[in-house]
Amino acid sequence: MPPNQLNADLILTGGLVLTLDERNSEATAIATRGGRIVYVGDDDGAIALVTDASRHIDLAGRAVIPGINESHMHATWLGAIWPATIMDGLAGGSGFAQSTTLESSAERRAAILRAGDIAASLGITSYTEPGLGPGEDDGATGACGSDVLEQYRALAAEGLLRARVTVLMLFGELDGPSTIDDFERGIHDLADDDPDSEWFRIGGIKVFADGIPPMRSAWIHGHYLDGTHGTLLVEGIDESDRAENMRAMITLAHELGYQVGVHATGDKSIDAVVEIVESLDGSDLRHYIIHGDLVGRSTLDRMAALGIGLNTQAGIAPATSAMLAATLGPQVALNAWPIPDALAAGIPLCLSSDAPVLTPDWRIGIAAAAAWAGEGSLGDPRQTMLTLLKTYTVNPAWQDRAESWKGTLTVGKVADLCVLARNPLEVTPAELPGVTVDVTVAGGRVVFERS
Repeated sequence: MPPNQLNADLILTGGLVLTLDERNSEATAIATRGGRIVYVGDDDGAIALVTDASRHIDLAGRAVIPGINESHMHATWLGAIWPATIMDGLAGGSGFAQSTTLESSAERRAAILRAGDIAASLGITSYTEPGLGPGEDDGATGACGSDVLEQYRALAAEGLLRARVTVLMLFGELDGPSTIDDFERGIHDLADDDPDSEWFRIGGIKVFADGIPPMRSAWIHGHYLDGTHGTLLVEGIDESDRAENMRAMITLAHELGYQVGVHATGDKSIDAVVEIVESLDGSDLRHYIIHGDLVGRSTLDRMAALGIGLNTQAGIAPATSAMLAATLGPQVALNAWPIPDALAAGIPLCLSSDAPVLTPDWRIGIAAAAAWAGEGSLGDPRQTMLTLLKTYTVNPAWQDRAESWKGTLTVGKVADLCVLARNPLEVTPAELPGVTVDVTVAGGRVVFERS
């Protein structure tokens, strides 16, 4: 190999490198070149790759983990209203102020760039925008329509994205209804214009199966305390017709090779999605359930067997448990958001924020997951932290169908890194939010460095 191929643009030495690979390998140094990882090992091996043009960061005992993959974040919307969050507003009784509506392309572009700054400061190097498209062109926020997609395309072409972006297309309304006609029209139009790169790609399609349990709009097997049972959001003349239209949507997307992320919170809607996927051929498209509030253990086992993922938000559980108890009873509220059961079933669980519903700070998300699961329910402390770190790195790379090139710190993968002030394996999940993010590297570029 020619000597110049051994040189490094960036090396980090003198710390702990947690690769999060299958063996949970550890090292003291890491080196990158041309946006890729070229070395993981001891300090001497990394220093041998230094040239006059290299940048050398002394970790001084700090820890490096793979860049965080925020696998469900409405980033443009977040960029418009941060540091406000929807849950903060609801908790304070103020609700959500619609005065933050994005009115122009310039405002949307600025919101995306601001979201990139927020992401970089938190060690986030990849995120999923879960629902952009024509269904939201007249949406209340102005943050999820077709023009947002165009601004992402432009920023990607200009090399201005600071995190890798995966988009789920939306052909209905956010948190609202969709029709089979709009879905078919949108997905066939998409086939003619489907960007796919390591920085910006359309990963799949989003479908809203139902609403949420606290609003009694999730579709459930039993009934709410008021006697209702919710329904599907997919339009149709009756319950059976709505279910068949949802089946047609998911089947069409599958046949065209698109992954489907289904917003499904009620146990009946989740079971309906699982039954649909069960009827499809065995293509590894990695369809997944978003939220999954009331998913049962037997359904989790079926999901694991079928390769269906689960993307959930641990922080929503405690924030909404009182509301859930008021609509379905306290026992249902206690059993909702079953994070330990999902992990035990072997599902590639992704934890996320649904920002700006919650803060996009993954450290707070990990703390919330451990607290909701209950002390000791996830195993010994070190293994618990490794497992939860992977829900923000390794597992989202699987969801993105990108585990061959991101998600772990191994030679040949993209140089997406997060430097933490302390070794996360030496703190509890409750202590993790106090561990600062000191450096973020995306594609070999330092995109954030704490002064």
